[in-house]
Amino acid sequence: MLKVAVTGNVASGKSLVQKYMEKFDIPTADADEICRNLLANDEAVIEKVKQAFSGFDIMENGVISRKKLSNLIFSNSEQKKILEEIIHPKVREEIEGYIEDYKGKRFVVVFIPLLFESGMDSMFDKIILISAEQDIRLERLMNRNALSRKAAMRIISSQRREEEKVPDCDFVIYNNNSPNELYEQVDAVLKKLMNTH
Repeated sequence: MLKVAVTGNVASGKSLVQKYMEKFDIPTADADEICRNLLANDEAVIEKVKQAFSGFDIMENGVISRKKLSNLIFSNSEQKKILEEIIHPKVREEIEGYIEDYKGKRFVVVFIPLLFESGMDSMFDKIILISAEQDIRLERLMNRNALSRKAAMRIISSQRREEEKVPDCDFVIYNNNSPNELYEQVDAVLKKLMNTH
């Protein structure tokens, strides 16, 4: 089985690619979704996060507020690192379990925004980068999350630059234009993956 990771910076179009791949019955997993589930349902993770951030306002109606937590970590790199140290090992565990569940398939695709930052790149045979120009991502992020330019830029700046990731990827898909142009590139990459395996 070929293990494929898809990465890309915020608002590059990973969700669009995931939805498109799912149309072909390709097993896909999303690290962001795994994180959300852990913060909402995993008692051990919830407890660790509460303890680690007890001095900060991250709770709302008795549960961890993802919005408050995001605001905190994107404005404080030290706190971001603390959260990642709690979450990343659990995310890795979940992904390993997911891959195991689909080992009979031809390939499995996992979407991981912080693939290199988390050190999970070594788990995969092939890596695809979804790339989009920063100005385009900035506009998308502001519109999608109803953020000010400053808040959106803070999130964008917190991530490793796209150009630094390109040499470590097997394929780069550019999402600067229409969805159809994006899908054509995805088709071409899927065809190559099918041929290599």
